[in-house]
Amino acid sequence: MKGIIDTNVIFSALLKKESKIKKLIFDPSNKFYTCNFLFIELFKYKEKIEKISQLDFNDILRSMKILLSKIRFVHEDIIPPQIYQKARELCSDIDENDIPFVALSLFIDAPIITRDKKLRNGLNKKGFEEIILLETLIE
Repeated sequence: MKGIIDTNVIFSALLKKESKIKKLIFDPSNKFYTCNFLFIELFKYKEKIEKISQLDFNDILRSMKILLSKIRFVHEDIIPPQIYQKARELCSDIDENDIPFVALSLFIDAPIITRDKKLRNGLNKKGFEEIILLETLIE
């Protein structure tokens, strides 16, 4: 499987030592991508991750390093402006923080894997079907 990993999937994977999410990410038959914006979101919510996971910051960093090593990062600057504009139009009334992920999905022609039902439903209403709820993959 080829897919774009949304930030909320990484959050979920970091909150548990062993999980079906990690197994999915570490499965060598899968190729997952994300954008550099993910780092901004992880940094923004680092205290929340610490609190919920009940891990100390160094343990979180170790886990993050291992987890993120299995995901290919694509810098948003290589995405053509017209694709980024299309993503902006799709996300404008849903969540502008998802623009980079939608743009990457359009750019490399891979579905977004997320836990965000609001994003999935909003994009589906606009005809964007390349989005999969994580729960359907880990059942």
